Amino acid sequence: MKLGFCAQNISDKPLEELAKLIADKGYEAIEIATYDGNGQCDSGEMLKNGKGIEMRKMIQSHGLSISAISNHADSLLILGPHGVDTDGIYKGTKEEKIKFGTDSLLASAQLANLLEVDVVIGFTGVENFGRYFPFPYPKGWEACEQQFVERFVPILDKFKEYGVKFAVEPHPNNLIYDIHTALRCVELVDNHPCLGYNLDPANIIYLGLYVESFINALGDRIFAVHAKDGEIVQHNIGYGGILMQGEWRRLDRAFRFRIPGWGSVDWKKTITELAMVGYTGVLSYEHEDVTMSCAGDGIDKVRDFLKPLLIHKPYEGRKDKLFAH
Repeated sequence: MKLGFCAQNISDKPLEELAKLIADKGYEAIEIATYDGNGQCDSGEMLKNGKGIEMRKMIQSHGLSISAISNHADSLLILGPHGVDTDGIYKGTKEEKIKFGTDSLLASAQLANLLEVDVVIGFTGVENFGRYFPFPYPKGWEACEQQFVERFVPILDKFKEYGVKFAVEPHPNNLIYDIHTALRCVELVDNHPCLGYNLDPANIIYLGLYVESFINALGDRIFAVHAKDGEIVQHNIGYGGILMQGEWRRLDRAFRFRIPGWGSVDWKKTITELAMVGYTGVLSYEHEDVTMSCAGDGIDKVRDFLKPLLIHKPYEGRKDKLFAH
């Protein structure tokens, strides 16, 4: 396992400046954002005239690998919502938003192919997350599932052509948000080899799930991992529950995103279970902790906390007489 860094954590720095910074800080890999307007990497430009290859060489010159391509923002548009909620990502009609999100995600897959990166991470979106609740239309979620099949199977087929996998990040306001929906969507696409998941432990505990259970249930469908923590603030649960609305800095929130080691995720157990299912990839630090700076605090604290916990080699077994049978 290796420790990586999500470039979107510090999106105001040019990619080369950021690569040097995180390499100097002891990180070993970088996740690059390619959704529209990310400020660091334009997939369309990188696909022209060998620019992507030049970018990869620059990153490698700092001793880093590219762990994954991120298309979190634009991919959300494929299933929605398609109203004012997503106008900040792309303003247009429902059909225009679906096309924009689809084209952007496929461009990310093309770039991943060029860069010899195995995984693109993103969201599915969902037109109406309220459909998870069966009242007043019990068949509403089934309609969302059908939209997923119609729009994502052709995308997954193109990913297969490019030799790239799509790692959906389970998250509230997406069709895939828990273990049941993750397993269900694999079933819906007939076990398509290019559909898998980006495990973000904070998103998992946000909804009251066990991270270890998610890992054991999805196993080799976990294509990528975000190193992000979340804090269940026990003394605030009685006010509004885990899913209370409101600004992230609200003092009375019952849930906050945190950096690893400062939240409720048990990282020793999480890393152990990842090793048990054969995950040997990158844990990519994503910063959404509103209590502290990424550049001033998190970048050092996360390295110091997680690096000693990473498992680098599998158990070699005992060879002595007592354990040889």
